[in-house]
Amino acid sequence: MSDTFDDNTKEGFAIPVRFTRLYVTLLIILAVLLTVGQGLTQWRLRAFQDELWVIRYAALQRHQSQQIVKQALQLTDVNEKANFAQNVAELRYVLPKLERYHLQGREGRVYERNVAVPNSETVQQLYEGIRPEFESFRRGARRLMQMQQFDDVARPDVQAGLKLLLANEKPFLEEIDGIVREYTTELRAKLSLLQTIEFYLYVFTVVVLIGIGLLIFRPAARKLKQTFAQLVEAESRTTAVNKKLLSANKSLRETRQKLFEATKQQYQQQIDEQKLRTSYLIAGQEEERKRLSRELHDGLGQMLTAIKLQIEGLEANLNRTAGTEQNGNLAQTKNLKTLKTLVTQTIQETRTISNNLMPSVLSDFGVVPAIKMLAENDRNEKVDVTFETNITAETPRLDKNVEIMLYRVTQEAVSNAVRHANPSHIHIELTDRGNTLQLAITDDGHGFRVPRKSPTKTTEENSNEINKERTTKLRPPSQGLHNMQERAKLLNGKFKIHSTPGRGTKVQVSIPYQTHSAHHDTY
Repeated sequence: MSDTFDDNTKEGFAIPVRFTRLYVTLLIILAVLLTVGQGLTQWRLRAFQDELWVIRYAALQRHQSQQIVKQALQLTDVNEKANFAQNVAELRYVLPKLERYHLQGREGRVYERNVAVPNSETVQQLYEGIRPEFESFRRGARRLMQMQQFDDVARPDVQAGLKLLLANEKPFLEEIDGIVREYTTELRAKLSLLQTIEFYLYVFTVVVLIGIGLLIFRPAARKLKQTFAQLVEAESRTTAVNKKLLSANKSLRETRQKLFEATKQQYQQQIDEQKLRTSYLIAGQEEERKRLSRELHDGLGQMLTAIKLQIEGLEANLNRTAGTEQNGNLAQTKNLKTLKTLVTQTIQETRTISNNLMPSVLSDFGVVPAIKMLAENDRNEKVDVTFETNITAETPRLDKNVEIMLYRVTQEAVSNAVRHANPSHIHIELTDRGNTLQLAITDDGHGFRVPRKSPTKTTEENSNEINKERTTKLRPPSQGLHNMQERAKLLNGKFKIHSTPGRGTKVQVSIPYQTHSAHHDTY
């Protein structure tokens, strides 16, 4: 059966060599026509763009000449005497630009755009005809540029320069208009020629396509009918074999499905175990933070407070004896004040560290007051931190793990922005949308390029790529970003980061959650 099918296939597709040659020849001609037409069009369009730049710079000469005349009249105006220096400076700025554009126009060049378009004989003659007016216009402007003070207006050479400038303004403008019109006429003629050439190429291409249809596709269609008949016969012979193959494929799919389910179950089990280990790790970190915070507040903080009270008592005793031993106690009093200031700063820093490790307001009142306090503590002269939420005091407390996650993500995002992005404003928004809680931290700092995440890479690998894309100034600790992602993942949340260089960064966390009464103890 297989040998019969192969023979029919070979016979069915045995197209005569003549058709093949004609087909290849016509296709080559068609490809050449399309390539030539496209190449010619693109080449001429680039040339037209260059000519448009030349026309634009020629037209700018009109505007610049009028601006020069305006500045010249303001130089001689008594009402503009206070702006004399500014008008002279403006004249000295505009005249060189007019000279440069005019000389480039004579050569058919625009050096700023690396454009070179040779002028036609007509344009060249027009530029030669405008030369006397341009030279007179330039001489008059240069005489005015030599003025040092407003009283120089009365000088004969300045008055002569002004008259020379005004006398040649109108002829210069008219001849520049003539040059621009000539440029435009020549460009339109070139466009018309290009349209004619493209039309002939289009007609020839249509003729070639008609030839392909008559000489190739019609005979090939007849041959294909015979081939289809042979293929239908071969298909009926292979139907029986296909039924057997379908039965075998069905058994194979069932086996593959069972294997896939087993692999999926094993993979999900590994993910659950990893989440459990991460949850235990984060819980241990929070417990350690709580212990360190308590020890700093109850132990070291109390000791420092006692030291401060002792120093204040000693300072009071020295102040009482200052009348009798003023000179001897002066240096000691100064040293005690310095020591007192240092101890006060140490107490404040200890309280700040203790609060960052585990703020008591988080365990006592919930995440909303904790984030408010975080925003207020991070406000300074350079950074303005604001907080907005639709969670009210009547809303039940959130779950303990949810509150810790929201607070830690906010704390890490604000810390990264302040240390690395140099923002002027940070906005924190916590929204309860019924079935989800959404947290967004937005800053207007430096920003960075966020690469596209690869679906074949892990979250940690993607976060490392994000950190590599940051500049040295903007690179935050990769562990902090990874921790934010892991905390959101443990609560089946979604973590997103959007950033654009120069436009700031936005960190978003969304977790499925419905507010309800939750039991809370001391964290």
